[in-house]
Amino acid sequence: MDFNAFINSDLFTWIILPILLFVSRIMDVSLMTIRIIYISRGMKLLAAVIGFFEVFLWLIAVAQIMKNLTSPVYYVAYAAGFSMGNFVGMLIEEKIAVGKVSVRIILQEENGLPRLLASKGFGVTRLDGQGANGPVKMIYTIINRKDLDRVKGLITNSAPQAFFTIEDIRGFGRGIFPPGPVKRAG
Repeated sequence: MDFNAFINSDLFTWIILPILLFVSRIMDVSLMTIRIIYISRGMKLLAAVIGFFEVFLWLIAVAQIMKNLTSPVYYVAYAAGFSMGNFVGMLIEEKIAVGKVSVRIILQEENGLPRLLASKGFGVTRLDGQGANGPVKMIYTIINRKDLDRVKGLITNSAPQAFFTIEDIRGFGRGIFPPGPVKRAG
């Protein structure tokens, strides 16, 4: 079978091309998710490079849709690829865990959590506060996102009743971080 006959075959039209559209959308939307994360972290050059490949893949997919406007199978493949691309992009983002987060912990009473965090190399700031039910201890730490599961484990094991919040941060100044290379943003 020659190439032109293959391109015009039912196998290509109804199975292979929709699969290619689906996969290309997964790739371009995953790249979009990662690009947006890098933009929010201030990583301009990396975001720009990823954006090039994202749009390149998108153009390829849209060109195929425009050539085949009467095929609902292509529309479904395109939309399903977009949906799956969001999911895959979030999975990738969880794995690369770029940047830093701020963890705020509120305890009803003093315990060994601040010392435990400090002993693991994390910077700790402690403050006394007033909550709805009386005095509280507030603990702040800024950590690498890749350490977040470890820190959450330390919190839940040491202070199961603690209230804590986690926020992404874009930049920071000086601080205490576990040993290893530290890249400061901002």
